[in-house]
Amino acid sequence: MHYSSTDLSRLVIKRSYFEGYNKKQVDNLMVKIIEDYTEMNNTIHELKCQISTLNETVRHYKVLEESLQHSILVAQHTAEQIKANACEKAKNIVEEAEVKAKKIIDDANNEARKIQMKYEEIRNEVYSFKKKSEALLQAQMDVLRQLLPEK
Repeated sequence: MHYSSTDLSRLVIKRSYFEGYNKKQVDNLMVKIIEDYTEMNNTIHELKCQISTLNETVRHYKVLEESLQHSILVAQHTAEQIKANACEKAKNIVEEAEVKAKKIIDDANNEARKIQMKYEEIRNEVYSFKKKSEALLQAQMDVLRQLLPEK
């Protein structure tokens, strides 16, 4: 039986005629009060242990939370750095590609000009060869006409 403070304040112990309070009743009451207080002390001790354990757990989770927050900040910073590096690298790649493309186009234009010049040179040589050949053939025709006059 658990006595509350109200129960204890209402508790009435009968007096016996010669001895004062009934010793058996007081002894039984004391045994029950001792049992209640012992149980209450044990419960208080268990609850204090649980509170201590829970406080330790809370501290542990707070440390974990701080660690996770720090990790998240580091991860965000790292992600921003990676993104910035990637953007810079992409920019450099595009710039290099543009420079290479311009060089390729310039080289192709130069090569086209060289080919055009070579074509013109060969064309002139062919034209010159044709004129010389025509002149040679004409000269031979003139020689043949002189050797064999027409009848």
